[in-house]
Amino acid sequence: MEDIIVVEGTHDVIKIHEAYPNAKCVITNGSEISIETINYIKELSKNHNIIVFTDPDHPGERIRSKIEEIVPNCKHAFIRKKDAHSSNNKKLGVEHATKEVIIECLENVYENNTSNETITNLDLFDLGLTGKKDSALLRDKISDKLNIGRPNNKTFLKRLNLIGITRKNLEEIICQIK
Repeated sequence: MEDIIVVEGTHDVIKIHEAYPNAKCVITNGSEISIETINYIKELSKNHNIIVFTDPDHPGERIRSKIEEIVPNCKHAFIRKKDAHSSNNKKLGVEHATKEVIIECLENVYENNTSNETITNLDLFDLGLTGKKDSALLRDKISDKLNIGRPNNKTFLKRLNLIGITRKNLEEIICQIK
């Protein structure tokens, strides 16, 4: 089964082709994905793995959510914000990453965890990942280590469950970081 990489724009495809010249990509043309593109991705998912590789910003998250709704078994590649800044730091996107970063991101693709929820909001609170003074900083460090972007608390929880992280795994990661 061949993978199809879903990206936001043509410059993202150009960047991916620098690392993977034969990669098959679908462009969403931003967060306002047309119904035709949605249907196309859904149709492609019948015979291909879909990898969502969007920018680490709100519109990228919106696209990721829309695609996950129509293709629940899609895979996810994430890019860190620090690796996606333009040279003048005014823009953010996959298109600004180096070839090496693109390779790292696409070699560390996450499949949707199909089992039950592995982490809860209570776990996050108990472990100091929410509701504490340094919670956001600790979540950022964990997100960076797992290469799952820099999500807000709600999305952080969703991504931990997406990749099947257990409370024990999370406790180990926190010990490594501290």
